[in-house]
Amino acid sequence: MTKKIAVLPGDGIGQEIVAEAVKVLEKLQTEGLDIEMQHGLVGGTAYDATGTPLPDETLAMAKAADAVLLGAVGGYKWESLDIAVRPEKGLLGLRKELGLFANLRPAILYPQLADASTLKPEIVSGLDIMIVRELTGGIYFGQPRGVRILENGEREGFNTLVYRESEVKRIAEVAFDIARKRGKRVCSVDKANVLEVTEMWRDVVNELHKDNSDIELSHMYVDNAAMQLVRAPKQFDVMVTTNMFGDILSDCAAMLTGSIGMLPSASLNEKGQGMYEPIHGSAPDIAGKNVANPLATILSVAMMLRYSLDEAALADRIEKAVEKVLDQGLRTADIYSAGMQKVSTSEMGDAVVAAL
Repeated sequence: MTKKIAVLPGDGIGQEIVAEAVKVLEKLQTEGLDIEMQHGLVGGTAYDATGTPLPDETLAMAKAADAVLLGAVGGYKWESLDIAVRPEKGLLGLRKELGLFANLRPAILYPQLADASTLKPEIVSGLDIMIVRELTGGIYFGQPRGVRILENGEREGFNTLVYRESEVKRIAEVAFDIARKRGKRVCSVDKANVLEVTEMWRDVVNELHKDNSDIELSHMYVDNAAMQLVRAPKQFDVMVTTNMFGDILSDCAAMLTGSIGMLPSASLNEKGQGMYEPIHGSAPDIAGKNVANPLATILSVAMMLRYSLDEAALADRIEKAVEKVLDQGLRTADIYSAGMQKVSTSEMGDAVVAAL
């Protein structure tokens, strides 16, 4: 049965990196992968064309697809827009409408890039962390929110951090299931010493652990977790945390690997439908220059094949192809070091296709 993929390049370098990921999919199509790709607009480019960052046509396409491949959204051009129509609302809308509650963000240090990390090799060599971030709740979605004028004329901004027990339970279940296939260790990150919401989060995770006693469970306050990621990152196997904490910690973990341009992500709903994207942004300062690193997006395709399309063998092939091009010494500007061969976005994509 033909699987449908909604391809949404988005803004900035999203256009360039998604084009390289599509090359990989097209290569696999020639070998028999039964997929149909449909292209749509999202983010700032969608706003420019339609007046909304998430057109109805794009949302319908995404809902009908087995998986969504996203580039990136946002950029300086649209920062002055009302918050209701900024590009990021397109991304948040997709997450909400598709029910993508579980965000999987691996932080893996490829041995070929050990010198690219800003930390000492002995600290990061062999790094392999999976951060499981709750994606549809928490302070990014909580109500009420806004900016109001107080009686004295001063402005006051407010956002609401709220989680339901069921939301915590389902994201913790994902973390335990993933850990069962890895090192069987879960660290739940919260701020239970200050925030009642995360005090409840910790209680729910502990209760669920009774049915997952084969997994080693620990808890850590988020400020300590940030420090430990830099001090001794290999102590972690699977980390599970809230939307905002996960947003911050996953970017911190990304830089342990040498470049945010190397790391993919998957956002899944309860049906296994997913949206796949690099964890980096639209990088408008380098957009259109053919210098962005497409490997995170290509590795996102590997995650798509593994988690949504049931094609684990093809996912393995893509990951091995990426390792092969790194072994060949090919580097985009973000991971370049002396003695390596600097290549463009499109050249890196072509090299991965050739390695397949």
